[in-house]
Amino acid sequence: MPKTVNTDPDFFGFEELLTDQERSELAEIREVVQREIKPLANEAWDRAEFPFEAIRTFARLGIAGFQFPEYGDGRTRRPLFTGFLSIELNKADPSLAVASGVHTGLAMGSIYGGGDQRQRDRWMPDMVAWNKIGAFGLTEPEGGSDVAGGMRTTARREGDEWVLNGAKRWIGNGTFADLVVVWARDEADGQVKGFVVEKGTPGFHTSKIEGKIALRSVQNADITLDEVRVPEENRLQNIDNFRDTAKVLAKTRGNVAWQALGVAVRAYELARDYAVSREQFGRPIAGFQLIQDLLVKMLGNITAMFGMVTRLAQKVEDGTAGADHAALAKSFTTTRMRECVAWARELFGGNGIVLDYEVAKFFADAEAVYSFEGSREMNTLIVGKSITGSSAFV
Repeated sequence: MPKTVNTDPDFFGFEELLTDQERSELAEIREVVQREIKPLANEAWDRAEFPFEAIRTFARLGIAGFQFPEYGDGRTRRPLFTGFLSIELNKADPSLAVASGVHTGLAMGSIYGGGDQRQRDRWMPDMVAWNKIGAFGLTEPEGGSDVAGGMRTTARREGDEWVLNGAKRWIGNGTFADLVVVWARDEADGQVKGFVVEKGTPGFHTSKIEGKIALRSVQNADITLDEVRVPEENRLQNIDNFRDTAKVLAKTRGNVAWQALGVAVRAYELARDYAVSREQFGRPIAGFQLIQDLLVKMLGNITAMFGMVTRLAQKVEDGTAGADHAALAKSFTTTRMRECVAWARELFGGNGIVLDYEVAKFFADAEAVYSFEGSREMNTLIVGKSITGSSAFV
């Protein structure tokens, strides 16, 4: 009988949990992403530029409306489906997947969850159509993990306006976004509030962060706010304190767990294909024990990651997912991803450090995925508080 070779990184068949319609739609999206998005990726990453032609593809696919059906095509997509969509986007290019995620998850999620109906109707249609691009301004130059209690950006109420002062850093899409959700501490009550700052507002300045080694196509910005005046109608009406902000982050942390899986899957695919084709000592290196050990360790990590994010998606759908579940998924999957990309790069030897073989990009991009949306350590403390009842935050 012919020898069967299983090349699928989804070794246990988690995609089979999707419906036939979902698998069909995913296959169509996969084909478009591979044809139109992937060819842009490496050159844009090398130049550290954002390929704006990708926005036309995202708009045509309608992916910005998948989680907001009343503003999209009216059809609800399950969290499990959007998770598998994330895998496909990240396999094509983590940078473009992040740019999309900032727009659809952080920015649109903040407006949808934190805004009132009037604000949602005002901004969401243009954002679903990608006519207006969003960004999310939380992290500060002197504050990352401690931004909840140490936010330095301030908001001062003056009549029907708010005056914002401060600085933000690492703001994805920040150099070109039309709408930036800025989080600032109200001088009057000390609570964190959300504001939508529109492009071109006086006193709002952005500059691109240069010299990145990861997610190079993402246009991360330093933002300064100097007496920026925002009307009360641009304050997100359902945001009263940082706990409301944390609800947005809990949702997007789960998305990052899927992103980590997509990065790991692509690294595995590249490593496996290279091992089969690369010959040393007169035969493919795929037949060497040490190479097979690396591949199987990667596959084991990926299978465990699939299991965790699939169960998380099910809990999101039935309403039982908590911030601690998202934190554990983000912490675990990004750690396993980091191992996978390192093993993949190792398998390539010297070829693993050049962009031509692609694995170097995923190796570098993994460092950013590992760090953002809460570091591994901070997510660990969220889970630690959940399982012990004691807070270790300082």
